[in-house]
Amino acid sequence: MEKIDYKDYITIEPGKRGGKPCIRGLRITVYDILNWLAAGMTFKEILSDFPDLEENDIRAALSFAADRENRIITSAL
Repeated sequence: MEKIDYKDYITIEPGKRGGKPCIRGLRITVYDILNWLAAGMTFKEILSDFPDLEENDIRAALSFAADRENRIITSAL
């Protein structure tokens, strides 16, 4: 499976959710998705609870978080 390009899925709009990174212009943030996954929700449960989301949206949120973490670590070195 190839890595997803989160830039095709993540949007940042100053007037929406305080400028936090959101999924495809929806009011669902990357943080929301990461929080649900950390709480133990599966992809299937998230997609069932939030029918506007697609599996690639969840993967994009994970990819975004991984890239952000990598940039933080790299800049600290």
